[in-house]
Amino acid sequence: MAKVEVSMPKMGESITEGTVIEWMKQVGDVVELDETLLEIGTDKVDTEVPSPAAGTLAEIKVEAGDTVDVGTIIAVIETDVDAVVEAAPAATAPVSEPEAVVAATPAPVPAPAASGASVDVLMPKMGESIMEGTVLTWAKQVGDSIELDETLLEIATDKVDTEVPAPAAGTVLEILVEEGETVDIGTRIAVIGASQGAVIAAPVATPPAPAQTPAAVPVAAAPAPAHSGDGAPIPRTGPAGEFYSPLVRAIAEKEGLSVAELSAISGSGREGRINKADVIGYLKTRGAAPALTGVAPSAKVSFEPSPIVTDGAGRVEIIKMDRMRQIIAEHMVRSKSTSAHVTSFAEIDVTNLVRFREANKNAFLSREGIKLTYTPFFVYAAVEALKDHPIMNSSVHNSEIHVRKEYHVGIAVAIGKTGLVAPVIRNAGQMNVVGLAHAASDLAVRARNKKLLPDQLQGGTFTVTNVGSLGSIMGTPIINQPQVGILATGAIKKKPVVIEHPDHGDSIAIRSMMYVSLSYDHRIVDGAMASSFLRRYTDVMESFGPDGELR
Repeated sequence: MAKVEVSMPKMGESITEGTVIEWMKQVGDVVELDETLLEIGTDKVDTEVPSPAAGTLAEIKVEAGDTVDVGTIIAVIETDVDAVVEAAPAATAPVSEPEAVVAATPAPVPAPAASGASVDVLMPKMGESIMEGTVLTWAKQVGDSIELDETLLEIATDKVDTEVPAPAAGTVLEILVEEGETVDIGTRIAVIGASQGAVIAAPVATPPAPAQTPAAVPVAAAPAPAHSGDGAPIPRTGPAGEFYSPLVRAIAEKEGLSVAELSAISGSGREGRINKADVIGYLKTRGAAPALTGVAPSAKVSFEPSPIVTDGAGRVEIIKMDRMRQIIAEHMVRSKSTSAHVTSFAEIDVTNLVRFREANKNAFLSREGIKLTYTPFFVYAAVEALKDHPIMNSSVHNSEIHVRKEYHVGIAVAIGKTGLVAPVIRNAGQMNVVGLAHAASDLAVRARNKKLLPDQLQGGTFTVTNVGSLGSIMGTPIINQPQVGILATGAIKKKPVVIEHPDHGDSIAIRSMMYVSLSYDHRIVDGAMASSFLRRYTDVMESFGPDGELR
């Protein structure tokens, strides 16, 4: 095994220390290359730090809330000896011990080229496997003056969104990449006319860290607390235990916010943490209302940063779509323009399934450690129907139909009220209900905690979305390209149903019923096949007996 040391990264030339906000992994956890390891904060920016290597987190040296110098060893990852890791600078002497200790930090970016009095700003690299980044917003425009390490723009990669500090003080001369554009790492994205004698720094570069002597790295003393407008110091944690990052405290100091005001702001970050956007949103409303003083810590107030404007035709709220909503919008429109959507419906009597689940859910939770939901039953029945209707497990490529022999079923998971993703249960055709329950539970937890791996969002051959979990009795879902079908399961409701008895007439009984809807691509799937698929799905769902066993 090799040991990879993770150092506190440097986020700008004038930034000499950072605070560990939260560890996303704990000792003993497995971590992938470039998977988010922790979140740090400086007086300029809060950002997530990707893992420099794949392996197991062996040691955490700096606890959440602690502030240390840039270059301080904050964690150790154990990895295979043959694994590719990001080593310290070439000047580091090689070691010959079997368990080599290799200092690793987020990959440095090439120093910006200085041409006379100008400084090139490059798209920074945020991890070994990340090869491109997208410009989200420019905080400065051409002609604006900027200070060293002041936020210049916000970028996004497939791993992290972060703000990029200016590598020099001066004036923004050129913006070479527009908002929304994606470019390769190292691409020139802007030019700053540096002030005379200005220090020129590489954006998001990481300084050399000692390879063998982490103990020699001094731990920084805690910075002096910021002071609020009422003279009281702003601590790292508020009255209710909420954490204030260095960036949040710096803004509060500059704007003269009180501790009471900070504690009253409703945080939109992870676990309700207050971030820069929350504070800025509050400041926009603060000028129109008296500052909050004496507010109870528990009395959280939500401040909406979106402006309310009047255009003569009434009050209009303008909300800019976030990146997830923009991606969903693009995918949905593309799907509708690609596939000829048709939806068919069926009603299913799931009374026996409901009784079966009620009879088994407590024992299942005790034995398996997860809840027994309806999702694994829905997926199991879908796979059984797919086996009898292979064309539903295919995709269209020009004039060809590619029928997939594996059953990789996507399950739609809502991410709060902001959007949804469809992580994939791979090889679902090889699993029973118990296996599907574990797979679905794991993917749902990962999705809601933003810990899905890239391959868990790709390669689906069919999708099941449980609109009933949100209260809908039915839906007409849009196909997840390049698939040709998606099944929506509605809410289970008790209702009076006519029961046919050939021998002694009909009767009315209270039964648990649900609707399912199948949206399919009419280019290759006709109504007869869709109805046959739903018939098979219904038969499987109604086959679960109240006294049966988990399959």
